[in-house]
Amino acid sequence: MRSNIFDRLSFLSLFLVIVLLPLFFLPFTNIPVETSKGLLLVLGLAFSIIFWAIARFFDGKIIFPKSWLLMSGFGVILVFLFSSLFSGNSPVSLFGTMFDIGSFYFIFAGFILMLMSSIVFKNPKQAKILLLGAILSSGFVLIFQAVHLFIPISLGILSGKTGNILGSWNALGFFAGFSGLMFLLVIEFFPISKIEKLLLGIFILLSFFLIAAVSFQLVWTLLGISSLIIFVYKVSTAFQKREESEEDTSKKIYFPIVSFIVMTISLLFFISGQFIGSIIPNRLQISNAEISPSLGATYSITKEVLAKHPLLGVGPNRFGEAWSMYKPAVINNTQFWDVSFNSGSGLMPTLVATTGGFGILAWFIFFILFLFIGVKSVFSSIKNRANWEMMAFFVLSLYLFIASFFYFTGAVIFLLSFAFSGVFIGLASSSSGKEISISFLNDHRKSFFSILILIFVMIFSVALSFKYIERLTSVFYFGKALSATTVSGAKDYINKTVSLYSNDLYLRAYSQIYLVELNSIAKKGETLSSAEKADLQTSFDQAINSAQLAMRYNPLNYLNFQLLGSTYQTVGSLGVKDAYSKAVLAYQDASNLNPLNPGLKLAMAGASFVDGKVKEAKDYANAALSLKQDYIDALIILSQIAKSENNNSAALSYAQAALSLSPEDKNLIQYVDSLNGSESVSVPTSDPTNPNKTKR
Repeated sequence: MRSNIFDRLSFLSLFLVIVLLPLFFLPFTNIPVETSKGLLLVLGLAFSIIFWAIARFFDGKIIFPKSWLLMSGFGVILVFLFSSLFSGNSPVSLFGTMFDIGSFYFIFAGFILMLMSSIVFKNPKQAKILLLGAILSSGFVLIFQAVHLFIPISLGILSGKTGNILGSWNALGFFAGFSGLMFLLVIEFFPISKIEKLLLGIFILLSFFLIAAVSFQLVWTLLGISSLIIFVYKVSTAFQKREESEEDTSKKIYFPIVSFIVMTISLLFFISGQFIGSIIPNRLQISNAEISPSLGATYSITKEVLAKHPLLGVGPNRFGEAWSMYKPAVINNTQFWDVSFNSGSGLMPTLVATTGGFGILAWFIFFILFLFIGVKSVFSSIKNRANWEMMAFFVLSLYLFIASFFYFTGAVIFLLSFAFSGVFIGLASSSSGKEISISFLNDHRKSFFSILILIFVMIFSVALSFKYIERLTSVFYFGKALSATTVSGAKDYINKTVSLYSNDLYLRAYSQIYLVELNSIAKKGETLSSAEKADLQTSFDQAINSAQLAMRYNPLNYLNFQLLGSTYQTVGSLGVKDAYSKAVLAYQDASNLNPLNPGLKLAMAGASFVDGKVKEAKDYANAALSLKQDYIDALIILSQIAKSENNNSAALSYAQAALSLSPEDKNLIQYVDSLNGSESVSVPTSDPTNPNKTKR
């Protein structure tokens, strides 16, 4: 009886996690949507595991699904663990910063979610309850987001028409497609009333509206293929039933009209492209551009990574570092030349690139087993006794996994794929009787070790939950530090941030805040009091030390070395000895990690130029220009160098070349005029020797 109560509590906890995952976020905070969803996942999973473990104390029996698919999932976890440990930066790979999707911690949580789902939701009744909850949750999301398009509600980080509770704008499109497919499956395969069918039909139309608003072709493709398969299956089974019915050969063939409509509309939007797809975004004045590397660029990065790290890759959550090192040179000809991509074209290709050959093998085995077991179980179930719940969860999890493969869908879509596949595993195992049962009531040895393991699992769950709450709090204070209106306020919040959790992102912000304070004190010049001089020294020390700590925390992230160089260059302007030469050395280290970035070459040129090393500055500037031939700032600094050498014709030539690339730039026009002698302006406002300037 007691075990039954705790089993129900475990069921309720996990049910709430899955159902509320698309909905949950922390309004009126600066915590990212996906980070807040991690809180729900971690706490909900912890409660579910603890209640399940307590239930096992009372009934003395542990039952697991006997599934090769689950075993292959643990294989993926092991690959991620070893890849993290040998990545060269284990903290980044293991835990990330803010529940990073590519980290071991996230993948581990995903597979534990799958395991618990297979244990808790193992009969059709439980699965049907979860499906009903998912329908209600999806319906609420669709209604909320549809209203939000017309009446944008400001809820902290959720603002503007494209602000949504799924994370990214395209993730909303994938979720709308998932919801539409779920409604369609229920209409076509489950015994429901006409009113229920009508309501679900309305929700399908609402999902169409949101997909059209997002206007992402891949969603239409996946929904169209899924509805086509459902349509063909329903028609073929209708013919089969007619042939098998000898009593009534005149029985009408059921025509799946809803599947046909969904298939037709999806095909229409897919074929028409932007001709029809752009109507709703244009009418609603929706503008949202999400950029990511192409599949070809992602493949190129993966190829380079595997050549250097064939077995375990560069490590989970380190695609951004691989991109910096191996990105194609052609990227410099685009407007994204200075963008650091932390993910590839899709979630799965990204994970493959970061975990190497073993990662490719582990994911390949997992997906092959998933498809094989899924297709076999569904057709076997249909042949013997239709188990529509199992079929629905397989189809829905397949949609979610495919979406994750082709696009970086975000946390919700990927976690739901684990949850729904777990339910499918539980249903398939229980229906076939393939379960592992361990009883330890009458065996003292088994009892001792089983109870010990259960206690360890409970303690481990609590510890992980506590650590996540700690990290979440650091994210909250970090957001406060970035949005602070005063330097003192920013200092207070950033100190609280790093006291809870320290990583290179936080440390870079720490250094930059103290640089701002350093500059504000230095502007007073010679009128500084003794206290202000002490504050100046403190700010200097804190800025340099935190930049160095960021570099030591992650010596493979070029941004840390770039910040250190920028910090030295800033304090160099205050007369600190050897600061400019140290800045150049830091920029060189950054350039070694991002060799095709012309901005780093230009930073070296700027620091060398103000340090009086004209020849080195010229070489660095030319190197920047060779990497990006339309680099305006490189042309400007070359013009300044030529002017310092009294070579006015070369200075004018470089300036005119820059002006031809940006003919409307008033600062450039004035600078060219000054070189022609008609103006007194000597340097463009956008000075490439300034380490804190905006890059262009």
